[in-house]
Amino acid sequence: MKILNIKRTVLASLGAIILNGATVSCSDIFDKQPLDKVSDQTFWKNEKDAIMAWTACYNHGSGWVSNTFWAPRTMLWLDLMAGFGGEGEGRPDGVTDGSLTSSYWVTNEYWSQTYKTIVTCNNFLDHIDDIDMDTTIKKRMIADVRTLRAYHYFYLATFWGDVPLVTTVLSMEEANSVSRTPVNEVWSFVENELKESALSLPVTLPDSELGKMTQGTAYAILGRVLMGQKKWADAASIYKKIIDSDVYIIEPDFQKLFWEQSEYSKEILLASQYVENDFYHVLPQYLYPQANGGWHSYNPYNELVKRFECIDGETIEESPLYDEDNPYDNRDPRLLYTVMVNGKSSFQGKVFISDPFSDSPDRFGRYAVWTGYCIAKFLDGGFEGNLMNYGGNFTLIRYPEILLSYLEAKMEAGDVITQSLLNETINKVRGRASVNMPAVTETNVDALRNIIRRERTVEFAFEGLHYYDILRWGTASEELNRQFTGMKLTTDPENYTASAVDENGYAICSRRVFTPGKSELWPIPLSEIQLNPNLVQNPGY
Repeated sequence: MKILNIKRTVLASLGAIILNGATVSCSDIFDKQPLDKVSDQTFWKNEKDAIMAWTACYNHGSGWVSNTFWAPRTMLWLDLMAGFGGEGEGRPDGVTDGSLTSSYWVTNEYWSQTYKTIVTCNNFLDHIDDIDMDTTIKKRMIADVRTLRAYHYFYLATFWGDVPLVTTVLSMEEANSVSRTPVNEVWSFVENELKESALSLPVTLPDSELGKMTQGTAYAILGRVLMGQKKWADAASIYKKIIDSDVYIIEPDFQKLFWEQSEYSKEILLASQYVENDFYHVLPQYLYPQANGGWHSYNPYNELVKRFECIDGETIEESPLYDEDNPYDNRDPRLLYTVMVNGKSSFQGKVFISDPFSDSPDRFGRYAVWTGYCIAKFLDGGFEGNLMNYGGNFTLIRYPEILLSYLEAKMEAGDVITQSLLNETINKVRGRASVNMPAVTETNVDALRNIIRRERTVEFAFEGLHYYDILRWGTASEELNRQFTGMKLTTDPENYTASAVDENGYAICSRRVFTPGKSELWPIPLSEIQLNPNLVQNPGY
């Protein structure tokens, strides 16, 4: 049973508890306590209450409502922002197309919804010590919630830099006068929280507790924090702890790993939890091709498609197997597991057709279909229910990240790279049965760095990791200052007049803009600054 398969009426009541306090916003979280809801004064009585409140910390919202660094749609948005694709309605595109302002609702939602989650965690931590219960269970609960809070602070610091570090529930007056904490202090806080909490978390979980934190999860989040600060040796040491725990595996089937049937996989360290008909999400409605009843809202760019190697392990620029007139042949199998390609992909018995001269609802040039590609990852071939009521979990951290990050950290720390190390890390990822790409043998640091970065790009596409990667690599400006393209429309671009194409015959799509010194950070929401003059805006906004 999934951890969040709990009556929503309970969590709705618990929601009133967290709305008691304040954070850094004067939004609806400061509403008066409803008279028909429980309050802190009447709720915190026994271990059962504590367990419900613990679960409420994970109540990030179902359906359309959640816009946090935890929900499927908004995690996928991060990769669209980072140059993997766009949306017909342009919501995530507006973050990296040069038009971002402090009033933009998308980044404002990430901020406000994430702080609401932190308020929930703070409220739990403020009250849990008052409950008389088993001390071992209580200690584990506290470590779990501290880890969850640290996860959210990791994202706030990544995208905003200096942020208010709030660790207890505040009054309205306190909340509207807080200042931004220097980002290095936030990193130090998060590191300490994760190191301490990991020691009190279980190494493994029973299926009935799927979705809660483990020691490996805490260390994986800590690894991200350390990698972001270029603390390479420390990061390598932390990732080695996860590897040595011998808990996690690489699944043989890459495609089905993202189906509901695989949500108990030992490849998954952390996933946001959903239950069909109870606590569901709507990502399939956005993703499915229109021929399959979806909206085909998100369109991958060809710049992502180009990253996938040929089956000989060489890039498309180097491989003799690459044919510009047939660019989708002889490619890394993960390409078609990740991106649907005209005439080559199919889903639930229907061939994906985006040929602009066809009568397909997914044809290039229609309102939603403006690159000619469709996202294939997350299309669940075993699901036959309502696309707006899906219960499959969304993976947030997978074991391949641990292996690839360990290799990168060892390399950047200056350690000797051996074939044995390559075989235990990147080649395990590339060698899963359904992928079976050639083993990496390169040990030259400059060449290997490009290989590792490409491997992370194709392995984790649309899972929300790439924005973090290009920020810490310092490559965001290079990757986002460009004209993006879509599907190949013609092998004779000079004489093609149906729509704009580049010199190789690929559809010309959107352009992105990245301004160094500004675009590395998002703007503090204008509404927050208007309420609290102590919040100084990021440069350029």
